[in-house]
Amino acid sequence: MSIITLLVITIGVLIIIALALYANKLLRRLKKQNQLRRDAVQKRIDRIDESIVTIAKAMHQDQCPLSEGCLRIVVLLDHRPDSVEYDYAGDYPAMHEMYEKIKHMPTHENRKKFPKKKIREMDKEREGYESSMKDTIIADVEKLLQKFS
Repeated sequence: MSIITLLVITIGVLIIIALALYANKLLRRLKKQNQLRRDAVQKRIDRIDESIVTIAKAMHQDQCPLSEGCLRIVVLLDHRPDSVEYDYAGDYPAMHEMYEKIKHMPTHENRKKFPKKKIREMDKEREGYESSMKDTIIADVEKLLQKFS
């Protein structure tokens, strides 16, 4: 073998080793990024679950109106990553029914845009739903607390 052939082979081997080391570095970086992403997603899920439990406990202890709790919990359940595959409406039908009945009603600053008479009418309607659905909503709340606590 000539010196040129050995030189070309050596350079080729060095290039292959350098590429392998670089590929290894990129794979380790990718693995770390994926772990950071998984950790962030889990942290978000934990915060959502903690909020769900807090609101459900407040509803169960009459510290939060049932309608407000249903609005908040249904939205939080929809923000869980597994909501695409999992049917929370099937597990908590009363909460979702309440949500569907009142989701059109304005909240916070939007309420101030309506006349007081209209607000009273909406409040009366909402309170009527709360009283007629209380038992089924509380049953959903208890089921929810068992699952998420």
